[in-house]
Amino acid sequence: MSDKTFGFETLSIHAGAAPDPATGARALPIYQTTAYVFEDADHAAALFNLQTVGFIYSRLTNPTNAALEARLATLEGGRGCTVASSGHAAQVLALFPLMSPGAEIVASSRLYGGSLQQMRNTYPKFGWTAKIVDADETENFKRAVTEHTKAFFIESLANPGGVVSDIEAIARIAEASGVPLLVDNTLATPYLCKPIDYGATLIVHSTTKFLSGTGTSMGGAVVDSGKFDWSRGGKFPSLAGPEPAYHGLNFYETFGDMAYTFHSHAVGLRDLGPSQAPFNAWLTMLGIETLGLRMERHCANAAKVAAHLEKHPAVAWVNYAGLPSNKYNKLAKKYLPKGAGSIFTFGVKGGYEVGVKVVDGVELFSHLANIGDAKSLIIHPASTTHRQLSDEQRVAAGAGPDVLRLSIGIETVDDIIADLDQALAKATA
Repeated sequence: MSDKTFGFETLSIHAGAAPDPATGARALPIYQTTAYVFEDADHAAALFNLQTVGFIYSRLTNPTNAALEARLATLEGGRGCTVASSGHAAQVLALFPLMSPGAEIVASSRLYGGSLQQMRNTYPKFGWTAKIVDADETENFKRAVTEHTKAFFIESLANPGGVVSDIEAIARIAEASGVPLLVDNTLATPYLCKPIDYGATLIVHSTTKFLSGTGTSMGGAVVDSGKFDWSRGGKFPSLAGPEPAYHGLNFYETFGDMAYTFHSHAVGLRDLGPSQAPFNAWLTMLGIETLGLRMERHCANAAKVAAHLEKHPAVAWVNYAGLPSNKYNKLAKKYLPKGAGSIFTFGVKGGYEVGVKVVDGVELFSHLANIGDAKSLIIHPASTTHRQLSDEQRVAAGAGPDVLRLSIGIETVDDIIADLDQALAKATA
Protein backbone atom coordinates (compact mmCIF):
# COMPACT_ATOMS: atom_id res chain seq x y z
CA MET A 1 0.00 0.00 0.00
CA SER A 2 1.14 3.56 -0.75
CA ASP A 3 1.70 6.40 1.72
CA LYS A 4 -1.84 7.63 1.08
CA THR A 5 -3.95 8.02 4.22
CA PHE A 6 -6.66 5.37 4.12
CA GLY A 7 -9.89 5.14 6.08
CA PHE A 8 -10.39 2.91 9.10
CA GLU A 9 -12.40 0.26 7.24
CA THR A 10 -9.81 0.04 4.47
CA LEU A 11 -6.99 -0.36 6.97
CA SER A 12 -9.00 -2.97 8.87
CA ILE A 13 -8.93 -5.13 5.74
CA HIS A 14 -5.54 -4.38 4.25
CA ALA A 15 -3.08 -3.26 6.96
CA GLY A 16 -0.46 -5.89 7.75
CA ALA A 17 -1.47 -8.29 5.00
CA ALA A 18 -0.81 -8.47 1.28
CA PRO A 19 -1.00 -11.27 -1.30
CA ASP A 20 1.47 -13.99 -0.41
CA PRO A 21 4.62 -13.34 -2.51
CA ALA A 22 5.45 -17.04 -2.81
CA THR A 23 2.07 -18.37 -3.93
CA GLY A 24 -0.12 -15.39 -4.73
CA ALA A 25 -2.63 -16.47 -2.10
CA ARG A 26 -4.85 -13.49 -1.27
CA ALA A 27 -5.80 -14.70 2.21
CA LEU A 28 -3.17 -14.45 4.93
CA PRO A 29 -1.50 -17.87 5.38
CA ILE A 30 -1.45 -19.54 8.79
CA TYR A 31 2.22 -20.17 9.55
CA GLN A 32 1.68 -23.18 11.80
CA THR A 33 5.35 -23.75 12.56
CA THR A 34 7.53 -23.67 15.63
CA ALA A 35 10.83 -22.65 14.03
CA TYR A 36 12.49 -21.23 10.91
CA VAL A 37 15.54 -22.31 8.92
CA PHE A 38 18.52 -19.93 9.01
CA GLU A 39 20.33 -18.97 5.82
CA ASP A 40 23.72 -19.71 7.41
CA ALA A 41 25.61 -19.40 10.70
CA ASP A 42 26.13 -15.65 10.31
CA HIS A 43 22.42 -15.09 9.68
CA ALA A 44 21.54 -17.10 12.79
CA ALA A 45 24.01 -15.14 14.91
CA ALA A 46 22.69 -11.81 13.66
CA LEU A 47 19.13 -12.81 14.50
CA PHE A 48 20.03 -13.91 18.02
CA ASN A 49 22.06 -10.71 18.58
CA LEU A 50 19.08 -8.57 17.42
CA GLN A 51 21.27 -7.19 14.64
CA THR A 52 18.74 -8.15 11.98
CA VAL A 53 14.99 -8.64 12.00
CA GLY A 54 13.56 -12.03 11.18
CA PHE A 55 12.04 -15.21 12.52
CA ILE A 56 13.75 -17.58 14.95
CA TYR A 57 11.15 -19.42 17.00
CA SER A 58 7.39 -18.93 17.21
CA ARG A 59 7.46 -18.17 20.93
CA LEU A 60 9.16 -14.92 19.88
CA THR A 61 7.85 -14.11 16.43
CA ASN A 62 5.61 -15.68 13.79
CA PRO A 63 4.60 -14.30 10.38
CA THR A 64 0.86 -14.67 11.03
CA ASN A 65 1.18 -12.99 14.41
CA ALA A 66 3.36 -10.29 12.88
CA ALA A 67 0.60 -9.45 10.39
CA LEU A 68 -1.87 -9.03 13.26
CA GLU A 69 0.63 -6.89 15.16
CA ALA A 70 1.09 -4.62 12.14
CA ARG A 71 -2.67 -4.26 11.70
CA LEU A 72 -3.34 -3.42 15.34
CA ALA A 73 -0.48 -0.91 15.51
CA THR A 74 -1.84 0.77 12.39
CA LEU A 75 -5.44 0.94 13.65
CA GLU A 76 -4.39 2.30 17.05
CA GLY A 77 -1.97 4.81 15.56
CA GLY A 78 0.93 3.15 17.38
CA ARG A 79 4.54 2.40 16.51
CA GLY A 80 4.65 -1.31 17.29
CA CYS A 81 2.65 -4.17 18.77
CA THR A 82 3.12 -7.48 20.53
CA VAL A 83 0.35 -10.07 20.62
CA ALA A 84 -0.09 -12.47 23.51
CA SER A 85 -2.12 -15.52 24.45
CA SER A 86 -4.88 -13.61 26.29
CA GLY A 87 -5.82 -10.17 27.55
CA HIS A 88 -4.50 -10.99 31.02
CA ALA A 89 -1.22 -12.21 29.54
CA ALA A 90 -1.02 -8.92 27.62
CA GLN A 91 -1.41 -6.95 30.86
CA VAL A 92 1.49 -8.78 32.52
CA LEU A 93 3.55 -8.47 29.34
CA ALA A 94 2.77 -4.74 29.18
CA LEU A 95 4.01 -4.09 32.72
CA PHE A 96 6.96 -6.47 32.64
CA PRO A 97 9.53 -4.01 31.14
CA LEU A 98 8.42 -1.26 33.53
CA MET A 99 8.18 -2.97 36.90
CA SER A 100 10.56 -4.47 39.44
CA PRO A 101 10.21 -5.54 43.08
CA GLY A 102 9.03 -2.55 45.10
CA ALA A 103 7.51 -0.78 42.07
CA GLU A 104 3.98 0.64 42.16
CA ILE A 105 1.18 1.07 39.65
CA VAL A 106 -1.76 3.44 40.10
CA ALA A 107 -4.93 1.92 38.65
CA SER A 108 -8.55 2.87 38.29
CA SER A 109 -11.07 1.11 40.53
CA ARG A 110 -13.37 0.89 37.49
CA LEU A 111 -11.75 -2.13 35.90
CA TYR A 112 -12.77 -5.64 34.94
CA GLY A 113 -12.95 -7.73 38.11
CA GLY A 114 -10.28 -10.11 36.89
CA SER A 115 -7.89 -7.20 36.37
CA LEU A 116 -8.51 -5.95 39.90
CA GLN A 117 -7.89 -9.46 41.23
CA GLN A 118 -4.68 -9.62 39.22
CA MET A 119 -3.50 -6.31 40.66
CA ARG A 120 -4.53 -6.91 44.25
CA ASN A 121 -3.52 -10.55 44.69
CA THR A 122 -1.17 -11.68 41.91
CA TYR A 123 1.10 -8.69 41.29
CA PRO A 124 2.21 -8.62 44.96
CA LYS A 125 3.77 -12.05 44.35
CA PHE A 126 6.10 -10.26 41.92
CA GLY A 127 6.80 -7.56 44.49
CA TRP A 128 4.58 -5.07 42.64
CA THR A 129 2.01 -2.93 44.44
CA ALA A 130 -1.18 -1.61 42.83
CA LYS A 131 -2.81 1.48 44.30
CA ILE A 132 -6.48 1.45 43.31
CA VAL A 133 -8.12 4.88 43.01
CA ASP A 134 -11.45 6.30 41.87
CA ALA A 135 -10.69 7.54 38.34
CA ASP A 136 -13.75 9.79 38.25
CA GLU A 137 -11.66 12.19 40.34
CA THR A 138 -8.54 12.43 38.18
CA GLU A 139 -6.54 14.20 40.89
CA ASN A 140 -6.56 10.88 42.75
CA PHE A 141 -3.82 9.73 40.39
CA LYS A 142 -1.62 12.67 41.31
CA ARG A 143 -2.19 12.08 45.02
CA ALA A 144 -1.22 8.40 44.69
CA VAL A 145 2.12 9.00 42.93
CA THR A 146 5.33 8.22 44.81
CA GLU A 147 8.95 7.83 43.79
CA HIS A 148 8.18 4.14 43.20
CA THR A 149 5.31 4.72 40.74
CA LYS A 150 6.06 3.23 37.33
CA ALA A 151 2.71 3.36 35.49
CA PHE A 152 -0.93 4.41 35.46
CA PHE A 153 -3.58 1.94 34.28
CA ILE A 154 -7.16 2.68 33.19
CA GLU A 155 -9.81 1.38 30.82
CA SER A 156 -11.06 3.76 28.11
CA LEU A 157 -14.53 2.28 28.46
CA ALA A 158 -14.70 0.30 31.65
CA ASN A 159 -15.99 -3.24 32.13
CA PRO A 160 -18.63 -3.86 33.44
CA GLY A 161 -20.20 -0.44 33.93
CA GLY A 162 -19.44 1.35 30.68
CA VAL A 163 -17.64 4.08 32.63
CA VAL A 164 -15.71 6.52 30.41
CA SER A 165 -12.31 7.61 31.72
CA ASP A 166 -11.01 11.12 31.12
CA ILE A 167 -7.96 9.87 29.22
CA GLU A 168 -6.50 13.27 28.35
CA ALA A 169 -6.62 14.57 31.93
CA ILE A 170 -5.06 11.41 33.36
CA ALA A 171 -2.42 11.41 30.59
CA ARG A 172 -1.36 14.93 31.61
CA ILE A 173 -0.84 13.76 35.19
CA ALA A 174 1.13 10.74 33.96
CA GLU A 175 3.33 12.96 31.81
CA ALA A 176 4.01 15.32 34.71
CA SER A 177 4.84 12.31 36.90
CA GLY A 178 7.23 10.85 34.34
CA VAL A 179 5.35 7.58 33.93
CA PRO A 180 3.50 5.94 31.02
CA LEU A 181 -0.28 5.72 30.87
CA LEU A 182 -1.58 2.25 29.97
CA VAL A 183 -5.11 2.13 28.58
CA ASP A 184 -7.15 -1.02 28.15
CA ASN A 185 -9.08 -0.26 24.96
CA THR A 186 -10.85 -3.62 24.68
CA LEU A 187 -14.44 -2.42 24.99
CA ALA A 188 -14.06 0.64 22.78
CA THR A 189 -11.71 -0.80 20.13
CA PRO A 190 -9.78 1.62 17.93
CA TYR A 191 -12.95 2.09 15.87
CA LEU A 192 -14.59 4.03 18.70
CA CYS A 193 -11.58 5.44 20.57
CA LYS A 194 -7.89 6.01 19.95
CA PRO A 195 -6.30 6.68 23.36
CA ILE A 196 -2.88 7.45 21.85
CA ASP A 197 -4.41 10.59 20.33
CA TYR A 198 -5.16 11.75 23.89
CA GLY A 199 -1.74 11.02 25.38
CA ALA A 200 -1.77 7.31 26.21
CA THR A 201 1.59 5.54 26.01
CA LEU A 202 0.56 1.90 25.77
CA ILE A 203 -2.69 0.24 24.67
CA VAL A 204 -3.76 -3.15 25.97
CA HIS A 205 -6.37 -5.36 24.32
CA SER A 206 -8.12 -8.59 24.95
CA THR A 207 -8.38 -9.48 21.27
CA THR A 208 -10.74 -12.25 22.43
CA LYS A 209 -13.54 -9.70 22.47
CA PHE A 210 -14.64 -7.30 19.71
CA LEU A 211 -11.49 -7.58 17.60
CA SER A 212 -12.06 -11.28 17.07
CA GLY A 213 -15.80 -10.69 17.19
CA THR A 214 -17.28 -14.19 17.30
CA GLY A 215 -16.11 -15.68 20.57
CA THR A 216 -13.74 -18.15 18.91
CA SER A 217 -10.20 -17.00 19.65
CA MET A 218 -8.31 -16.21 22.84
CA GLY A 219 -5.72 -13.48 22.51
CA GLY A 220 -4.26 -10.24 23.80
CA ALA A 221 -2.14 -7.39 22.48
CA VAL A 222 0.06 -4.52 23.64
CA VAL A 223 0.41 -1.54 21.30
CA ASP A 224 3.20 0.98 21.93
CA SER A 225 2.72 4.60 20.89
CA GLY A 226 6.48 4.98 20.40
CA LYS A 227 6.26 8.43 22.02
CA PHE A 228 7.61 7.85 25.53
CA ASP A 229 11.19 8.72 26.53
CA TRP A 230 12.22 5.57 28.40
CA SER A 231 15.52 7.17 29.47
CA ARG A 232 13.68 9.90 31.42
CA GLY A 233 14.56 9.97 35.10
CA GLY A 234 16.28 6.60 35.08
CA LYS A 235 12.99 4.91 35.99
CA PHE A 236 13.07 2.18 33.35
CA PRO A 237 16.47 0.44 33.31
CA SER A 238 15.09 -2.61 31.47
CA LEU A 239 14.41 -0.41 28.45
CA ALA A 240 17.09 2.28 28.81
CA GLY A 241 19.87 0.43 30.58
CA PRO A 242 22.21 -2.46 29.77
CA GLU A 243 20.43 -5.76 29.11
CA PRO A 244 22.64 -8.61 30.38
CA ALA A 245 21.05 -11.22 28.12
CA TYR A 246 22.19 -9.26 25.04
CA HIS A 247 25.73 -8.32 26.09
CA GLY A 248 24.70 -5.00 27.64
CA LEU A 249 22.57 -3.80 24.73
CA ASN A 250 20.48 -0.71 25.56
CA PHE A 251 17.12 -1.16 23.86
CA TYR A 252 16.20 2.53 23.84
CA GLU A 253 19.57 3.67 22.49
CA THR A 254 19.57 0.92 19.85
CA PHE A 255 15.94 0.80 18.70
CA GLY A 256 14.58 4.24 19.61
CA ASP A 257 10.81 4.42 19.28
CA MET A 258 10.66 0.65 18.69
CA ALA A 259 12.52 -0.15 21.93
CA TYR A 260 9.46 -1.23 23.88
CA THR A 261 8.17 -3.54 21.14
CA PHE A 262 11.57 -5.12 20.55
CA HIS A 263 11.96 -5.70 24.29
CA SER A 264 8.49 -7.27 24.53
CA HIS A 265 9.42 -9.84 21.91
CA ALA A 266 13.09 -10.40 22.68
CA VAL A 267 12.72 -10.50 26.48
CA GLY A 268 9.02 -10.58 27.42
CA LEU A 269 7.84 -13.33 25.10
CA ARG A 270 11.16 -15.13 25.39
CA ASP A 271 11.10 -15.37 29.20
CA LEU A 272 7.39 -15.29 30.08
CA GLY A 273 6.24 -17.25 27.03
CA PRO A 274 2.61 -16.04 26.63
CA SER A 275 2.65 -16.40 22.84
CA GLN A 276 -0.53 -16.23 20.79
CA ALA A 277 -1.36 -19.26 18.66
CA PRO A 278 -1.01 -18.45 14.93
CA PHE A 279 -4.47 -19.88 14.23
CA ASN A 280 -5.98 -17.50 16.78
CA ALA A 281 -4.10 -14.60 15.21
CA TRP A 282 -5.45 -15.62 11.82
CA LEU A 283 -9.03 -15.76 13.10
CA THR A 284 -8.60 -12.36 14.76
CA MET A 285 -7.27 -10.88 11.51
CA LEU A 286 -10.39 -12.20 9.80
CA GLY A 287 -12.60 -10.70 12.51
CA ILE A 288 -10.98 -7.27 12.29
CA GLU A 289 -11.96 -7.04 8.61
CA THR A 290 -15.57 -6.45 9.70
CA LEU A 291 -14.82 -4.51 12.90
CA GLY A 292 -16.20 -1.20 11.66
CA LEU A 293 -19.43 -2.72 10.39
CA ARG A 294 -19.97 -4.71 13.57
CA MET A 295 -19.25 -1.82 15.92
CA GLU A 296 -21.78 0.37 14.09
CA ARG A 297 -24.50 -2.23 14.67
CA HIS A 298 -23.35 -3.02 18.21
CA CYS A 299 -23.60 0.64 19.18
CA ALA A 300 -26.89 1.30 17.41
CA ASN A 301 -28.51 -1.74 19.05
CA ALA A 302 -27.10 -0.90 22.48
CA ALA A 303 -28.42 2.65 22.34
CA LYS A 304 -31.95 1.39 21.58
CA VAL A 305 -31.85 -1.31 24.25
CA ALA A 306 -30.53 1.10 26.89
CA ALA A 307 -33.23 3.66 26.09
CA HIS A 308 -35.89 0.95 26.37
CA LEU A 309 -34.62 -0.36 29.70
CA GLU A 310 -34.36 3.15 31.13
CA LYS A 311 -38.17 3.32 30.94
CA HIS A 312 -38.85 -0.27 32.05
CA PRO A 313 -40.84 -0.56 35.30
CA ALA A 314 -38.68 -3.46 36.57
CA VAL A 315 -35.44 -1.54 36.06
CA ALA A 316 -34.06 0.78 38.74
CA TRP A 317 -31.34 2.41 36.68
CA VAL A 318 -29.29 2.09 33.48
CA ASN A 319 -25.63 2.99 33.19
CA TYR A 320 -24.93 3.56 29.50
CA ALA A 321 -22.75 6.49 28.54
CA GLY A 322 -24.70 6.97 25.31
CA LEU A 323 -27.82 8.06 27.22
CA PRO A 324 -28.22 11.85 27.60
CA SER A 325 -29.04 11.28 31.28
CA ASN A 326 -25.76 9.48 31.98
CA LYS A 327 -23.03 11.21 34.00
CA TYR A 328 -20.41 10.09 31.46
CA ASN A 329 -22.30 11.29 28.39
CA LYS A 330 -20.12 14.37 27.94
CA LEU A 331 -16.93 12.32 28.12
CA ALA A 332 -18.45 9.79 25.71
CA LYS A 333 -19.10 12.50 23.16
CA LYS A 334 -15.44 13.55 23.40
CA TYR A 335 -13.73 10.17 23.42
CA LEU A 336 -16.34 7.96 21.70
CA PRO A 337 -17.95 10.13 19.03
CA LYS A 338 -19.05 7.14 16.93
CA GLY A 339 -20.92 5.47 19.78
CA ALA A 340 -20.65 4.51 23.44
CA GLY A 341 -20.00 0.84 22.80
CA SER A 342 -22.26 -2.14 23.36
CA ILE A 343 -21.43 -3.05 26.96
CA PHE A 344 -23.49 -1.56 29.76
CA THR A 345 -25.05 -2.39 33.08
CA PHE A 346 -28.46 -1.91 34.59
CA GLY A 347 -29.94 -2.52 37.99
CA VAL A 348 -33.03 -4.61 38.59
CA LYS A 349 -35.55 -3.81 41.28
CA GLY A 350 -35.36 -6.64 43.79
CA GLY A 351 -31.56 -6.91 43.86
CA TYR A 352 -29.51 -10.09 43.78
CA GLU A 353 -32.35 -12.62 43.66
CA VAL A 354 -34.11 -10.94 40.75
CA GLY A 355 -30.82 -10.49 38.90
CA VAL A 356 -30.10 -14.20 39.06
CA LYS A 357 -33.63 -15.01 37.84
CA VAL A 358 -33.22 -12.70 34.82
CA VAL A 359 -30.09 -14.48 33.60
CA ASP A 360 -31.87 -17.81 34.08
CA GLY A 361 -34.87 -16.56 32.10
CA VAL A 362 -33.31 -15.26 28.89
CA GLU A 363 -33.69 -17.28 25.70
CA LEU A 364 -31.93 -15.32 22.93
CA PHE A 365 -29.17 -14.00 25.16
CA SER A 366 -26.37 -16.35 26.18
CA HIS A 367 -25.45 -16.41 29.86
CA LEU A 368 -21.67 -16.63 29.84
CA ALA A 369 -18.46 -14.90 30.90
CA ASN A 370 -17.47 -13.07 27.75
CA ILE A 371 -18.21 -9.84 25.90
CA GLY A 372 -17.76 -8.53 22.39
CA ASP A 373 -19.44 -11.42 20.58
CA ALA A 374 -21.73 -10.96 17.59
CA LYS A 375 -24.30 -12.70 19.81
CA SER A 376 -25.97 -10.89 22.72
CA LEU A 377 -24.57 -11.93 26.09
CA ILE A 378 -25.67 -11.42 29.69
CA ILE A 379 -24.10 -12.00 33.09
CA HIS A 380 -24.68 -11.20 36.76
CA PRO A 381 -21.20 -9.91 37.78
CA ALA A 382 -21.70 -10.16 41.55
CA SER A 383 -22.15 -13.93 41.32
CA THR A 384 -19.56 -14.53 38.58
CA THR A 385 -16.85 -12.21 37.19
CA HIS A 386 -16.61 -10.07 40.34
CA ARG A 387 -17.40 -12.83 42.83
CA GLN A 388 -13.85 -12.82 44.24
CA LEU A 389 -14.17 -9.20 45.41
CA SER A 390 -15.66 -8.04 48.70
CA ASP A 391 -19.12 -6.45 48.75
CA GLU A 392 -17.55 -3.00 49.02
CA GLN A 393 -15.10 -3.70 46.19
CA ARG A 394 -17.90 -4.98 43.95
CA VAL A 395 -19.94 -1.82 44.48
CA ALA A 396 -16.86 0.34 43.82
CA ALA A 397 -16.24 -1.57 40.59
CA GLY A 398 -19.85 -1.08 39.45
CA ALA A 399 -20.82 -4.70 40.09
CA GLY A 400 -23.25 -4.47 43.00
CA PRO A 401 -25.83 -7.17 43.84
CA ASP A 402 -28.55 -5.76 41.57
CA VAL A 403 -26.29 -5.27 38.54
CA LEU A 404 -26.67 -7.11 35.24
CA ARG A 405 -24.13 -6.65 32.46
CA LEU A 406 -25.19 -6.81 28.84
CA SER A 407 -23.04 -7.24 25.76
CA ILE A 408 -25.44 -6.27 22.99
CA GLY A 409 -24.92 -8.22 19.79
CA ILE A 410 -25.79 -7.55 16.19
CA GLU A 411 -29.11 -9.43 16.03
CA THR A 412 -32.37 -7.68 15.10
CA VAL A 413 -32.78 -5.18 17.91
CA ASP A 414 -36.51 -5.85 18.41
CA ASP A 415 -35.69 -9.49 19.17
CA ILE A 416 -33.09 -8.44 21.74
CA ILE A 417 -35.58 -6.17 23.50
CA ALA A 418 -38.33 -8.80 23.44
CA ASP A 419 -36.07 -11.35 25.11
CA LEU A 420 -35.15 -8.96 27.91
CA ASP A 421 -38.79 -8.03 28.40
CA GLN A 422 -39.93 -11.63 28.82
CA ALA A 423 -37.03 -12.47 31.16
CA LEU A 424 -37.74 -9.42 33.33
CA ALA A 425 -41.45 -10.30 33.40
CA LYS A 426 -40.72 -13.83 34.60
CA ALA A 427 -38.17 -12.67 37.18
CA THR A 428 -40.52 -10.14 38.74
CA ALA A 429 -43.77 -12.11 38.49
